Amino acid sequence: MNNDIQFQIEGLASELVALLMKRYGWSMKRALDELFSSETYKRLCDPDCGLYYESAVYVFSYLQNEIETGEVK
Repeated sequence: MNNDIQFQIEGLASELVALLMKRYGWSMKRALDELFSSETYKRLCDPDCGLYYESAVYVFSYLQNEIETGEVK
């Protein structure tokens, strides 16, 4: 993975953690744990998937669905 993609993923992860904290009232540790253990994050880190090109709000919709339903859609 090149540095540009890694930079985009890290930026999105930061925004996703902030969205999780705001939406669910979680601590930063809990939000980080949830994000890094999610299937959504695994897909975000896969350059072939291309999810890292999307907005944080778009990716968050997948993450929120995964958290609330247990499924990634």
